[in-house]
Amino acid sequence: MAAFFHFSNAAKPGFSHLTSQQIFSIKPELKLPKLASGDFYRFHTMIKPAGAQCNLDCSYCFYLHKEDLLQQPKMPRMSESLLEAHIAQYIEAQGGEEVVFSWQGGEPTLMGLAFFERVVELQRRYKKEGQRIENDLQTNGILLDDDWCAFLKKHNFLVGLSIDGPAELHDVYRYSKGGQPSFERVMRGVELLHKHKITFSALCVVNRLNARKPIDVYRFLRDKVRPRIIQFIPGVEPVDFRGVAPGYWNPDDLPTVAEWSVDAEDWGYFLTRVWDEWFKRDYGQVFVDQFENVISQMFGYGAQKCVSGKICGKALAIEHNGDVFSCDHYVYPEYKLGNILETHQGDLVFSEQQKKFAYAKSDTLPAYCNACPYLELCWGECPKNRFIKTPDGEPGLNYLCRGLKQFYAKATAARGELSKRMQN
Repeated sequence: MAAFFHFSNAAKPGFSHLTSQQIFSIKPELKLPKLASGDFYRFHTMIKPAGAQCNLDCSYCFYLHKEDLLQQPKMPRMSESLLEAHIAQYIEAQGGEEVVFSWQGGEPTLMGLAFFERVVELQRRYKKEGQRIENDLQTNGILLDDDWCAFLKKHNFLVGLSIDGPAELHDVYRYSKGGQPSFERVMRGVELLHKHKITFSALCVVNRLNARKPIDVYRFLRDKVRPRIIQFIPGVEPVDFRGVAPGYWNPDDLPTVAEWSVDAEDWGYFLTRVWDEWFKRDYGQVFVDQFENVISQMFGYGAQKCVSGKICGKALAIEHNGDVFSCDHYVYPEYKLGNILETHQGDLVFSEQQKKFAYAKSDTLPAYCNACPYLELCWGECPKNRFIKTPDGEPGLNYLCRGLKQFYAKATAARGELSKRMQN
């Protein structure tokens, strides 16, 4: 079984002044204690090789502002030596048979194809005997071409493509730096992925607008985009998210949400309407991650998504300069764990600081949540969204609570029919 959490933490100034040779020579020792036979360490780090830089300027992006917040250079780039340090440490600290590298941003394809060719070379060099290396790449699809797709196919990258529905919904918030629509260029990327027979998922941010068109969005993704997996994530941020880290809100003056954020009840409406269509027509044929996740939980197989698990903290983020943060959505100075050039990545991940972060997901729930009949399907959802008060005035309730309850009521009502279908 996978072990979680042990040891120390560190965080010190950046290493941008060092040469590549100096970086390569820095090899922090892994200090994780050995585990009992059958136990192993496993974690997941999302890599930001181009920092927050992107070739789009989506109005709801939760990451673009990190350029200013983290004082990144105009063109942040992970050096080859730091890339090697990350790959070596990441593989060394993992004890399972599978090691998954997730490349995100910003926009990771800005690094260029040569960078990723080097990635697979280094992965082969450091892979342990019996390990399987997997890669996934989250992209807006703008830079995809035949060369990129040939590479992704050859090396079995799972691609995540960001698309928010048909053009009239997608282009409202997803546009270029010059304010130009991106839909047609994204759909060219979709065509290329199908041409090269690349496995990909569609990542749709459900926002204030497209949440009110659930069937239009779902049918478009199902019939026109045709991904293997459909992922719906709620677009939610407090109005002050660019400067205030999650959990650091004033409890006496809790924030409102950014204007593009999905309304809580609309999130429930969206999921339940899509569930109805999926359950009637597409069960067993179309993979929608929220639905597979809640079914897994209902039948005792556990959460497949960190947001609905009892603890979190196993999915971290590493920036282009080697700084490691507690979570992709917690890339703020307050949640920096350290830098891999000073402390081994494995020790940062299993540090006391990260342990505290992980267990706070369930330990800090308000009484209202602990009394909820859907507690074990939700566990308060993502802590970054817990910025409203319960009906009795206790802070820490998830902004999406009303919508989540709608969805869980719909899904659990189908338990009997699901049980029958699963037995066939």
